[in-house]
Amino acid sequence: MIDVLICDDHWIVRQGLKQTLEDAPDMRVAGEVPDGPSCVARVREGGVDVVLLDIAMPGRDGLDVLRQLKGEHPRLPVLMLSTYPERHYAVRCLKLGAAGYLNKSADPEALLAAIRKAASGGVYVTPSIAEALATSLSDTAGKQVHEILSHREYQVFRLIAQGCSVSQIAEQLHLSPNTVSTYRARILEKTGTRNDVEIALYAVQQDLMPV
Repeated sequence: MIDVLICDDHWIVRQGLKQTLEDAPDMRVAGEVPDGPSCVARVREGGVDVVLLDIAMPGRDGLDVLRQLKGEHPRLPVLMLSTYPERHYAVRCLKLGAAGYLNKSADPEALLAAIRKAASGGVYVTPSIAEALATSLSDTAGKQVHEILSHREYQVFRLIAQGCSVSQIAEQLHLSPNTVSTYRARILEKTGTRNDVEIALYAVQQDLMPV
């Protein structure tokens, strides 16, 4: 049996995932948690073979939780779930060690196939993700500017676009306000924007805001 931990802040999503797993003869739910800290704590208890982890969660986002899980449990497969199109996050997730990336609109068969692939030690990659990953390995020519932001810069970028202040971002990411301000300055330079409003407009134009 594959023991799967579900981490998503939406109750209705967790129930749907639980039903899909319960209908599979080779899987069972190892637990369900609504946020990153609870996910990390449950994994530490043991008995988890695969983690289904939502990207967009309040407080610590899924990318930060993924980094911590892979740091503490390098061999634990983590499948990322999102409402964002693959082109926005799939490559970032795979580079951080995820065992795959699934849009929440994926059908149950794709979800179960991804879990089985991850549990066997593989990486679940769709053709479009494979293409995006190959492109990411080339030079930065032709890329959108947000695609060349570092992981931390991209986190700060998203939070600025959502209207968070420097102090709020510092609290969420456990950074000093000065550090956040440094990241903000780099983001402004790399994106060619002049202020937080233009960062938000850029995010909307590139379809990077939460759905």
